[in-house]
Amino acid sequence: MKQFFNVILAACLLLGLHACTDETIGVSITDGVSSIIEDSSFVITGHSVRNDRVQMRTTTKMLGVLQAEGFGQLTAEAVTAWMPAVSIDTTGTSAEMIDSCRLKLRIPYSNGFTGDSLAPMRLNVYRLSQPLPSPIYSDFDPTDYYDSSDLLASEPYSPLSGWTEVAQSYVSGTLAYDTVRVISVPMPVELGRELFRTYKSDPSIFSSPKRFSSIFPGIYITNSYGSGHVLNIKATELDVHYRQHAQKDDGTDTIYSQTQSYLASTPEVVSDNIIHYNVDDAITSMVNSGEAMVVAPAGYEVQVRFPIQDIIDKYRANIGNNQSIINTLSLTLPVSVPVTEYNIQPPTYLLMVKTSMKDNFINGDSLTNNKNSFYALYDAKAQEYVFTGMRDYIINIINNQGGIATEDDFNFTITPVDVTTYTYQQSYYYASTTVVTKISPMVSRPAIARLLLDKAKIKITYSKQIVD
Repeated sequence: MKQFFNVILAACLLLGLHACTDETIGVSITDGVSSIIEDSSFVITGHSVRNDRVQMRTTTKMLGVLQAEGFGQLTAEAVTAWMPAVSIDTTGTSAEMIDSCRLKLRIPYSNGFTGDSLAPMRLNVYRLSQPLPSPIYSDFDPTDYYDSSDLLASEPYSPLSGWTEVAQSYVSGTLAYDTVRVISVPMPVELGRELFRTYKSDPSIFSSPKRFSSIFPGIYITNSYGSGHVLNIKATELDVHYRQHAQKDDGTDTIYSQTQSYLASTPEVVSDNIIHYNVDDAITSMVNSGEAMVVAPAGYEVQVRFPIQDIIDKYRANIGNNQSIINTLSLTLPVSVPVTEYNIQPPTYLLMVKTSMKDNFINGDSLTNNKNSFYALYDAKAQEYVFTGMRDYIINIINNQGGIATEDDFNFTITPVDVTTYTYQQSYYYASTTVVTKISPMVSRPAIARLLLDKAKIKITYSKQIVD
């Protein structure tokens, strides 16, 4: 029985080796010596390029003005269309029973801003006069899309001026909590009444963002006074507060105070961060001296040349006519953090994508495929990014291009991004699974890092079976 088991095990190992082979080299293996080889003798080169016009494709918004030594001056404004409520509660109430409406700006409870939390600042909210264009970019000029006389609100604000709110939602049956700070901006009560009357007269106007934009194209939010911080606004909505006639269980009349969200900024509608970034002299000096700098938002990215042909050639020369399998290919990218006012940190994520595909990737709302695009999470303790899962990239060139890399295969762009994930519970007995749902240009906060390309480590590991 033991002998039979050993025969079966040997057969399975041979089948597994054949199934995982990257190149069919040599003849069937009858006997030989296996070895695992690790090679990190390759060099990556690159340079900084300005990236001041990006298509945001995100509901996250930045607002404020920040002057930070070592970073520069960042001014952030926002425009957004609206997703209207499918239905508005009209039972037992009327336009005249609407008492107030408020624009709610939700920022993360922690890391919801960069700068001085006590700096006095003021925001203005304007009503747009025409629908926003699509696509829309960070250098958008709103001048022709609003009238300065159509001011909806002007309100002092700071990161700590709002109240704390715990929102809850169900994700695949799991209750999730999210703690935020809410900055509440009073809006004209007549706006709420106008929206109520519009819905009463023709509910179909609220059936889609496109139809709704014909009567309310959106808003423009700008900083009108002060500097010292920029906010990271996760969500924007318009809440209407009203009174409603109803009957108690005993049949007596009463009036309840109610609140309904009439409008919200969602991924389905056009929105944009308008970014103006004046680069600090220190960054300009580093870029001019050849340093590889990434700066967000709408700052700098790095174009690199990845030595894929050198890797393939050395791999092939080493394996000769022996059977082999590539196990991993990775890039470890150390960084240094420039000294800046407010201790601005590196981007949370970096995207590495073939330069020829970068615009289509960002504009097309793509996800990484580990063949021509990859992303890495910043490790603050090690001060590095590690791009793993690059095996499919080299295997594709070996198997589909005869091992000959094109110019397109060498050139990559490394740029700061925000990565949105979705976590769900597979079942009661299994651990949760997290998947990436969106990758977009980074606008969650200011960020800066110097990529130490001269200390980067490209590592390939592969197994080789020496044929007797």
